[in-house]
Amino acid sequence: MKRLLAAALSSCALALAAAPALAQDVTITNARLVIGDGSEPIANGTVVVRGGSVVYAGPAGGAPSAGETVDAAGAWVTPGLFATVTTLGLADVSAVGESNDITARSAPFSAALDAAAIINPASQHILVHRAAGITRAATTTLPSGSIFAGQGALIDLDGDGQAVMQPRAFQMVALGEGGAELAGGSRVAAHVLLRAALREAEALVGRTGTPQTTEIARGDDLFLGRFDAEALVPVVTGRQKLYVAAERAADIRAVLAIKRDFPRLDLVLVGASEGWLVADAIAAAGVPVIANGLTDLPESFEQLGATQSNAGRLARAGVKVAINAGSLQDPRRLQQVAGNLVALTRVPGASGMSWGAAFAAISSVPAEISGLGGKAGVLKPGALGDVVIWDGDPLEVGSVPTRVYIGGVKQDLTNHQTRLRDRYLDLDESDRPKAFDW
Repeated sequence: MKRLLAAALSSCALALAAAPALAQDVTITNARLVIGDGSEPIANGTVVVRGGSVVYAGPAGGAPSAGETVDAAGAWVTPGLFATVTTLGLADVSAVGESNDITARSAPFSAALDAAAIINPASQHILVHRAAGITRAATTTLPSGSIFAGQGALIDLDGDGQAVMQPRAFQMVALGEGGAELAGGSRVAAHVLLRAALREAEALVGRTGTPQTTEIARGDDLFLGRFDAEALVPVVTGRQKLYVAAERAADIRAVLAIKRDFPRLDLVLVGASEGWLVADAIAAAGVPVIANGLTDLPESFEQLGATQSNAGRLARAGVKVAINAGSLQDPRRLQQVAGNLVALTRVPGASGMSWGAAFAAISSVPAEISGLGGKAGVLKPGALGDVVIWDGDPLEVGSVPTRVYIGGVKQDLTNHQTRLRDRYLDLDESDRPKAFDW
C-alpha cells in the first residue's frame, strides 16, 4: 500500500512539474510604453496583464492595477517581437545532420510536410531568441527537394512543452533562382509546376470549397502525390496562407499574375529585394511583404536592384511590410535592422521608417500577416500578455531585455550562451584557457 501511495505521489509530482506555468497578473508602471501598432512611445505608461491577456496599456492611471506591481523606472516596455519566417525549433546544431530537421531533400513528400510535428520547444535556439525579446514566431522547413517547403506553424517561445500555437498556418514555396534550381533549372519550369499543383488541388475541391470524396482520374498525369495535393486544398480555397519567396521585380510580377488566376489565394511575398521597383503593383494587389532587411550589395542576379530603402519605399507605396527574420543569419538582429530603418530617415535620398513603424515591422505587422492581428506583437486589450522590459531603446544596438513575459508568465532568460558567458566571467584569469586571450 505504501509503495502504491508513493508511486501515486511521484506521478502527481511529475505531472505538476510537466504542467505549464500559470499566467500571472502583473502591472508594469512608470514605463516608456510602446503599443506596437506604429504609434510613438507613451511617456509614463502602464500595462496591466490579467489571466494571460492585456487588459490595459496606456497612460498611467487609466485602469486599476492587478497582481504584482513592477516599477519600470522609466525603462522601455514593449510587446514581444514576432519573428517571421524562421526555422526556430527545427535544429539543435545545424551542422549535425542528425539534429537538423530544416530540410527534407530525399523525402517522398513536399507540400504535405508539416513542421508542427517535430518542433522542439526545448531547443537552445528558442531559449536564446526568447532572451532577445522574441516571444512568437512563424517557423517552417525550407524548400530542398521541391519548390514546396511544406506547411509552417506559428509558435510561442515560452518553453512550456506546447510551443505550437497554430499548426499548418501557411504553405511555403520558392520561386526565382531557388525555385528554378529545384524545378529543373528554369523559372519556366517552377511556374508550370506551381500552377499544375494548384490545379490538382482545385480538382479535389467541390463548388462549396470543401474536399471531394472522388479521386482524380487514375489516368491523369499528376505532378503531386495525393497527400501533397490534399495539403494544397486549404491554399487554393484561401484557408491557408501561401508564402512565395521571390526577389526580382519580374518574378514578383509573375507571382501577382498567379494570384489573378487563382483569386482565392491568400498570398504573401517573402524576400522581395526588388519589391520597390513594383511597389505600386504589390499595393494594388493587396499583397503583404515579408521583406529582406537592409539588403544592399546583391548576392545574386535576382538582387541586382537591391537597396536599403526597399522596405521604406514599399511602406510608402501602401504595402504592409514586415522584416524577414529568415534573411538574417541571426534573427536576434531584428531590432537592429528596424533601428537602421529609422536611421535611414536621416540619410539624404534614402527611405526609412519612423520609430513606431519600424518597431511595428518586427512586432504587430508580422503577427498580422501571420493571422494573429490584434493578438500578438501589440499591447492592447485582448492581446496576449507578451511584454518585454528593456535596458535601453530596443532599436539601439546593445539594448537587451531585462524581463520577458509570454502569455503573462515571467520567463527564464538563461540558456547555454548565458551560462557559458557567466562561467568564464567568474573564472580567475589564471584558470582561463590560453585561447581565451586570443
